[in-house]
Amino acid sequence: MSTFISFEGCEGTGKTTQVNSLKNNLLKHNYSVEIVYDPGTTLLGEYLRDWLKLENRPPSTPISDLLLFAAARSSLVTEVIQPALKQPNTIIISDRFIDSTIAYQSYGDGLPLKLVQEITRISCQNLIPSLTFILDSDPSVSLSRIASISNKRTTRKNEKGKERYEKRSIEFHNKVRSGYLEIARTEPNRIHVLDATKPSNILSDTILEIVLAHLNL
Repeated sequence: MSTFISFEGCEGTGKTTQVNSLKNNLLKHNYSVEIVYDPGTTLLGEYLRDWLKLENRPPSTPISDLLLFAAARSSLVTEVIQPALKQPNTIIISDRFIDSTIAYQSYGDGLPLKLVQEITRISCQNLIPSLTFILDSDPSVSLSRIASISNKRTTRKNEKGKERYEKRSIEFHNKVRSGYLEIARTEPNRIHVLDATKPSNILSDTILEIVLAHLNL
């Protein structure tokens, strides 16, 4: 059985760490695993990712950003995710997906929820992850973690321009977090909210346990 899993959360909650940990753990269980990034992975997605997260890029409106994220996701679904899911015994793990757009562009930037949901539905072609993990933390804690890491090295690997979102106001990040928690409340069967402040190894064990239980249904 092939399965699509996504990881979500505010900045600095450790999504990428858990994505990679889950991949390594599933490989030990003889699954074929592919990691994708939203936006990213495809040529169009990588181009738009760099542009959207570029700190000093020209100003754009929230609706423009929404449509660009949608274009990147449409490419990702068509070119990578759908073909991969047709392969046997394959797990696709996405670092962000549809819930990020709803949390950031609707709850964070204030675009109408129904508008964002409809554009998101079109962009993902009705493809919804079987499992979603939201790594949850008070934004003041996760942003402090980012600042601590940044003080130890000048750049963060593979996160060109990511600082653009990290430098948004704490009010913005609190809205995004509230959005994630509201999304989780409405879809309890798909979404698991985990405390991102727990030790990484404990989170990894919890995530693997949930995923294996899902795969053995």
